[in-house]
Amino acid sequence: MSERSETKRHGAILLAGGRASRVDGAAKPLFDVGGRTLLGAAVEAVRAVDARPITVAGPEAAASDVGVDLDGVDFVREDPPFGGPVAGGVAALDAWRTGDVVPEWTFLLACDVPGIGAAVARLAQDVLLLPGDSDGVCLADASGRPQWLAGVYRTEALTRGAAALDDRGRDAPVRALVADLAIAVVRAPADETDDVDTWEDLNRARAAAGQDAYDTHRTEEAR
Repeated sequence: MSERSETKRHGAILLAGGRASRVDGAAKPLFDVGGRTLLGAAVEAVRAVDARPITVAGPEAAASDVGVDLDGVDFVREDPPFGGPVAGGVAALDAWRTGDVVPEWTFLLACDVPGIGAAVARLAQDVLLLPGDSDGVCLADASGRPQWLAGVYRTEALTRGAAALDDRGRDAPVRALVADLAIAVVRAPADETDDVDTWEDLNRARAAAGQDAYDTHRTEEAR
């Protein structure tokens, strides 16, 4: 940590660099659900808890495409691209090392969850209740399975986990990044953990938001 660095409670890494093969390679973070893109919803969610820095691990996007002001939002990309979410997270952590703000906690979030606002709010509350020797908290889906990319973790612990990975985390499972961390798992409602992996998921999310989903596939292919 440099002498000019300061400590802030929350930072955020938003993972938006996948191939999206199940939606024909479409830009999932730019899917519109309920009048907001998924990436825009994620940016707004972490801003609501005063996260800084905010780093998107994925292709750089214009504010006009994301639908929110991107002032203060940085973009990084793992090298080479498409190395998986862990490689994206490692690239973001590396970018922070020379920054002015070193957050105590880091939100690590996938950008394909329409209910990300409620998920982040829950995590921000739950992290305050953790014992001092805990490294973080993540949400579990309805089946009780941990969703590691819906979590908030001690930045120091994430950095330590990243340093132990081979090949800068390329193609590593997310569990490998947090394997040695003491993490509380909190079951959350399905609408806080359900993600958009397929066109059917997108249609379902749009229907839940009261949005017409009839031409979803055709509309997103035309973007």
